[in-house]
Amino acid sequence: MYKSFIISGSGGQGVISMGNALASIIMLNDFFVSLCSSYGAEMRGGAVNCEINMSDSEILSVRNDKVDYVVALNQTSFDKFISKVKENGTIIVNLSLAKVNKIRDDIKYISAPLTQEAINLGNIKITNSIALGVLLKVLGGFSYDNIKPVFEKLLKNKQNMIQKNLEALKLGLDYVLDKE
Repeated sequence: MYKSFIISGSGGQGVISMGNALASIIMLNDFFVSLCSSYGAEMRGGAVNCEINMSDSEILSVRNDKVDYVVALNQTSFDKFISKVKENGTIIVNLSLAKVNKIRDDIKYISAPLTQEAINLGNIKITNSIALGVLLKVLGGFSYDNIKPVFEKLLKNKQNMIQKNLEALKLGLDYVLDKE
């Protein structure tokens, strides 16, 4: 079993944190994982993405021409990475910051107003945790109980953020997805 992912957005959206969390969750659930992050020249607002690979055997390459899953947290990410989704792959789109242009009929589109949901929970910085929950729901095989310890460990230096991020993650895992 081999799955590949791209998580993309702009600096400040928690793309790298989400990639690190996904890689940790995968690893702690006894899979091999690779993670490669790419940053734009700007500190905040520049393009940022992570490529993550998950496998039940050793991973020989960190880069893929096509991936199974793309998470696009903004319009630029959607436009840039929709072509990288494999046939029958899935793109998850943050409807708060991107419009879904169904330019391909060979992939699944999943959309949710991720940023708005984070604002509704009281903190825009947890958008990435909601997105991660949605991705893990779509991927399947990961329960909240498997994921919670990873979040607690990753956020141990930010005790004030653990509960909000767990709440956001749970919202993503429980979200009624709009499959388009």
